[in-house]
Amino acid sequence: MACDSSTCQSNCYKRQLVEEEPIASKSGDSNKQSVCVKCKAKEAVSGAGEDGRFCRECFRSNLYGKFKLAVTSNAMITPSDNVLVAFSGGPSSRVVLQFIHEMQQRAQKNFDASKDRSLPVFGVGVTYIDESAYHSVPSCEIDEAIEDIRSIVSNLAPPAKELHIVPIEGVFALDSLDCERERLKTLLDSVSDATGKEDLLLHLRMLTLQKRRSAAFDGVVQDVFTHKYLRLQVASENGYNRLVLGLCTSRIACHVITATVKGQGYSLPADIQYVDARWEVPVVLPLRDCLASELNMFCHLDGLKTLEFSNGPCSGINGLVSSFVKLLQEENPSRECTIVRTAGKLTPFHFNRIPELNDSNVPLATRRRQKRFNLKPNESISSESFCPLCFSPLSKSDLSSLSSFESCQDYDILGAACSSCRFQIFPKDPSSMEHFYSVLPQPLLIRAKKCSNGNRSLLRQFQKDGSNLQPTSNIDNQVLAAANCLPKE
Repeated sequence: MACDSSTCQSNCYKRQLVEEEPIASKSGDSNKQSVCVKCKAKEAVSGAGEDGRFCRECFRSNLYGKFKLAVTSNAMITPSDNVLVAFSGGPSSRVVLQFIHEMQQRAQKNFDASKDRSLPVFGVGVTYIDESAYHSVPSCEIDEAIEDIRSIVSNLAPPAKELHIVPIEGVFALDSLDCERERLKTLLDSVSDATGKEDLLLHLRMLTLQKRRSAAFDGVVQDVFTHKYLRLQVASENGYNRLVLGLCTSRIACHVITATVKGQGYSLPADIQYVDARWEVPVVLPLRDCLASELNMFCHLDGLKTLEFSNGPCSGINGLVSSFVKLLQEENPSRECTIVRTAGKLTPFHFNRIPELNDSNVPLATRRRQKRFNLKPNESISSESFCPLCFSPLSKSDLSSLSSFESCQDYDILGAACSSCRFQIFPKDPSSMEHFYSVLPQPLLIRAKKCSNGNRSLLRQFQKDGSNLQPTSNIDNQVLAAANCLPKE
């Protein structure tokens, strides 16, 4: 409150005038703030873009531009590709399916309009992983969700997209569906740690997606009316060579913190890049630069139908970190972007890129763009050993700790695993290890055999050259520096 005295030298009256001026100006500029900052013509929509600065059309164009830049800069999709979109029914997967569909539509129009028709149109398939065998979801709810998914995919304009509805227990490839479901429950119930159980289910989901790379190789399709899984044999040339996930900035920010908490800092750069080609079918993340709030707003403005499943609360580290990041985002809307941008400074691995294309069907501009944005050999880390469960690259410290497991009977799976999986997923009681080993899926055991053979050779080389071992990357320097700070026994 001002004293309004000519003898007062505190300038409080002048400060009051300065404080009242912005209030008066805000009311006069309210009309300017409601106009889209991009087109300067239409009214901005609340929640569209940062602080609601865009109109509906400009917001849509901006979000699609992020998607298209990620796809073209990293050569995620080329005309000769056959793309499989992992669809969960949530806003992220719904938006990525819509954008992939629009991109395919444009390619089809260009193909029809061209005279020579030299560039083919990439194919698109959609897959949904049915996890009702483990989550206690009523069968009527699952049936309704599958009907909605079929309706969403079928209502997309041509070109047509093949839908694969796959049970997650199909990764066991047993004789009957009941045996597969029982094996899945037995495996997950053998993991006592809540976080480890969630992570194991995530690993099985990715293994199922990789196994169902196509309807080829014993594909599985669900008949909604009879609820029977029919095994089909399809030609291998129909296989998919790209797996598209709808991971966005918000999900990746949560993963950055959870991986750090779990001690997976070394392998973290492998999971947060646009491209992950360590798998048989490379995984691409075209929505890496999009926030979950933007995707939710897009579905609302475009009227895209999404599905919600009540799988219960997440009681492990993953759920705690998700709630923590959500609170951070409410305090500061740029927190998620800051987390991902900071983690993006870590050196990626050599498999975080699509191999350079020499296909004549790929436009020259796409090849030049890929050569420009692709990782250079001196900008990446080379890794030859992987964990058989989470398939994360192993550090030299992980390899050095494997020497204690070489004499173990179950070395193929236990000794080849990373420290995080050994701590959270594997049983603590050695007597339970044989039972756990017996219920693992066969594809995972085969991968473990390959990983352990490679890890043994690297371990021998590590033991032979351990005294002369030099760090090969900034991350190695950080690991060695942290190791030197540990107390000596």
